[in-house]
Amino acid sequence: MDLLDCYRLLGLRSGASFTDIKSSYRRLAQQYHPDINPDDEKAKEKFIALTEAYKLLLQVMPPQEKSFSQHVSQAVEKPRNKPTEVKEKRQQKPNPAPRQAPPQKPKPKPPHVAEIERRLKWKTYEQLQQFLKQRRFPQAVALAEALVERLPQDAEVRQWLAISYQLWGRALITEKQLLKARIYLKKALKTDPNNKSLVNEVQRDFKKLEQVF
Repeated sequence: MDLLDCYRLLGLRSGASFTDIKSSYRRLAQQYHPDINPDDEKAKEKFIALTEAYKLLLQVMPPQEKSFSQHVSQAVEKPRNKPTEVKEKRQQKPNPAPRQAPPQKPKPKPPHVAEIERRLKWKTYEQLQQFLKQRRFPQAVALAEALVERLPQDAEVRQWLAISYQLWGRALITEKQLLKARIYLKKALKTDPNNKSLVNEVQRDFKKLEQVF
């Protein structure tokens, strides 16, 4: 079972948050639980598949995202007692202008978070390569887009997405879906404009489009 199948089984889009994954699993698991459907084998199989999908998504989910939903419930402040009213003084000094804090540099990620993201990246890359070899281009693009959303600053990941766009565009030319092919070829250039090798490949594909037209 790949990651896209897991999201699809839980009725979610790829890249869904931990909160959505957990909520969807609880709802569906309760619906198909064997105790509620004691004589229904299909429901039992569905429940097992849902559990496997949920566990797999938890393995690739960064730990900081999992802990976020737990801290949300604890972050709700208790109602405070109203402060006693203080009599205003006749003469109030004007408040000094607030000082602007210097811009803060982005904090480096903790080592364990960086390692989790590295594993997620290369595990997704292996799945992406399988999709491309099997010519399952829509699935490859969806997977690469989800990874870019999670790792937007990773130039290598953006390159994978651009290549996925380009290969799908080329396949669409073969299928005579020319307008759609043009869209994805342009997306490839926009996603990774500094990749000379990719630019050359896309230009060849555009020449093929002109010949077909």
